[in-house]
Amino acid sequence: MPTTKIRKSGNSNVIILPPEYMEERSLKTGQTVQFEVSSKTGLQKLFGMGKHLKIDAQKAKDELRKEWGNW
Repeated sequence: MPTTKIRKSGNSNVIILPPEYMEERSLKTGQTVQFEVSSKTGLQKLFGMGKHLKIDAQKAKDELRKEWGNW
């Protein structure tokens, strides 16, 4: 899925779609489309999100190694 920035155009905001995205989906300028918008989360926000879990790193590694042994 492509990512793009929301840009200002007069009093409106616009999203630019790459030409290859338009071509792959046979989209034409002026055509009405449906879309879903979601914010892109930066990695900085993800770091530290699991601190509240209180998991010992060594215990977690040991558990993963046990699981890998079952493959």
